[in-house]
Amino acid sequence: MTTHTTATVRGPAEEQYGVLGGPYRALTFGIVSTVLLVAFEATAVNTAMPVAARALHGLGLYAFAFSGYFTASLLAMVVSGEWSDKRGPLGPLSAGIGLFGAGLVVAGTAQTMWTFVAGRAIQGLGGGLLIVALYVVVGRAYPERLRPSVFAAFSASWVLPSIVGPVISGTVTQHLGWRWVFLSIPVLVLLPVSLMLPQLRRLQAEDTGERGWDLDRRRIRLALALAAGAGLLPYAGQLLDVLALVPAAAGLALLVPAAAGLLPRGMFRAARGLPTVILLRGLAAGAFFAAEAFIPLMLVTQRGLSPTLAGLSLTSGGLSWAGGSWLQGRPWANRHRSLLIRAGFVMSAAAIAGSGLALLHSVPPYVVAVAWAVGGAGMGMTIASVGVLMLALSDADDTGENSASLQVSDALGNVLLTGLAGVLFTTLGAGSTGGFAAIFATMTGVALIGAAVCGRAAPARPR
Repeated sequence: MTTHTTATVRGPAEEQYGVLGGPYRALTFGIVSTVLLVAFEATAVNTAMPVAARALHGLGLYAFAFSGYFTASLLAMVVSGEWSDKRGPLGPLSAGIGLFGAGLVVAGTAQTMWTFVAGRAIQGLGGGLLIVALYVVVGRAYPERLRPSVFAAFSASWVLPSIVGPVISGTVTQHLGWRWVFLSIPVLVLLPVSLMLPQLRRLQAEDTGERGWDLDRRRIRLALALAAGAGLLPYAGQLLDVLALVPAAAGLALLVPAAAGLLPRGMFRAARGLPTVILLRGLAAGAFFAAEAFIPLMLVTQRGLSPTLAGLSLTSGGLSWAGGSWLQGRPWANRHRSLLIRAGFVMSAAAIAGSGLALLHSVPPYVVAVAWAVGGAGMGMTIASVGVLMLALSDADDTGENSASLQVSDALGNVLLTGLAGVLFTTLGAGSTGGFAAIFATMTGVALIGAAVCGRAAPARPR
């Protein structure tokens, strides 16, 4: 995996355009609309999930509804990176959108919790193909000067879903049923496809002419092992008896060597440059989203809020995330990437710890909304900055592979930390105050670890 700084070559005429100008306009609207689709799904599903789990008598499998998504996405991300590098991003992007919609239909029609989890896994396959292909599109279609603005636009596309998603999802859940939250989202698929298809076809023609067609079968096998291992570990954590040692040992035996083969060498010891950049993505996403997955459930079961109000408590995070991402897109931000990332991790840690205060009945529940506004701003700075650094440290031919590594780290962090949260939740009593408190304390610690190592994201200076 190479780490040379490259810039996309553009003609003089294209250098005058912004992300919404001339040759970039339709593509920008298309990829941002795709992110909008994913964002609306995430905010709506988070609101409906507690009701769905109770209706399907699967509260004990609540964490699987999240970890199943990310486990399946691990395989899809590696496939998408290989597919994009060898054949261009059009194929994985189209397949990802189709699988994403199919998974929503399976989850929305599920009669048991395990079928629901299977639907979430199909969504994960689609989401994994989709997100890596989008990063490849950004790396190949936009010059380096525009990439921070594109990532800022990705974050801004979460604003509207964050505002209306919980309200719509909560209203639909209460009056029509939770199933319609899942079944209504696939109709949004057609808009982004129609907008970006012409430009993607041009990229596809260029990539097909320049690159080979054989996928790296070794990486695909490693991805299968990684996904299987990541799936076995949360399952073992739910057994809570001596038999759990069998799937736990098998999961570790699959996951550890597969992760070592797929992720940059030196990542787990925070080696300077790209390895630390990839590591930071997993720490940031894993800590924040593992905590977020349990916030609506905590507010519903511990504080008696309705699903709508519980979901709205997370709205502030989506709004401030866009603000944080906009901030890192300013011209001066390139000189202060490490500082922005460290500040983002500290803000995320403060938000997770602050949300835990809502477990105290003397603290008003709206403290979660305030805390999540702080955390969202921090995540906006961190996630976008990490993406910019990854592309800056990648050669053109390795953009797909490095983008896949970034997303694998994201998903692996989500799987492992959400799985750990599920173990804590089940071990200390599903729905108990102690279980929630342990989750928030653990994820706060993970975010602080990220703040401690982020200074190593900059490559070592030559002697």
